[in-house]
Amino acid sequence: MKHDEQLLIRSTTVLGVIRDGKAALGSDGQMTLGNTVLKHSTRKTRRLYHGQIIAGFAGATADAVTLLDRFEEKLEAFSGRLERAAVELARDWRTDKYLRRLEAMLAIVTAEKALIISGTGDVIEPEDGIVAIGSGSMYALAAARSLLAHTTLSAREIVHESLKIAADICIYTNDHIVIEEV
Repeated sequence: MKHDEQLLIRSTTVLGVIRDGKAALGSDGQMTLGNTVLKHSTRKTRRLYHGQIIAGFAGATADAVTLLDRFEEKLEAFSGRLERAAVELARDWRTDKYLRRLEAMLAIVTAEKALIISGTGDVIEPEDGIVAIGSGSMYALAAARSLLAHTTLSAREIVHESLKIAADICIYTNDHIVIEEV
């Protein structure tokens, strides 16, 4: 393993689900540096725009917080119009010399919409109302899709159970789960 790979910060599974007019977004709490767990209870979610929007992040924490701050500014500038704010943030992220160096992803939910915003300029609205980012995202996504299709669990319950499954599989995900709802 190269020295750079050993120092790569890997952490986070963030999952958001919309069901029956309600949304939940949650994350685990693990932060890892190389093969060492640095912290078990990192908070990776944040309420935005008067509590109507929940955002979660994966990637470098300082970069993600910077992006969340910028996204919140865009939400205010565009009166809470989620898609417009997301597209403007993605555009700035790709074109601004400072922002384009930031390494993070954002998962965002409201009661009606779920989006993923990436540093490559992508604004993705999944068809099934499920967003997942981070190291254990594909495990959580698979679990959430199955639970959404085959159970009557609430959005919050689906997020919780799916993150628990991801924590059992992904070494960069733990079971210190924090969930927000709108």
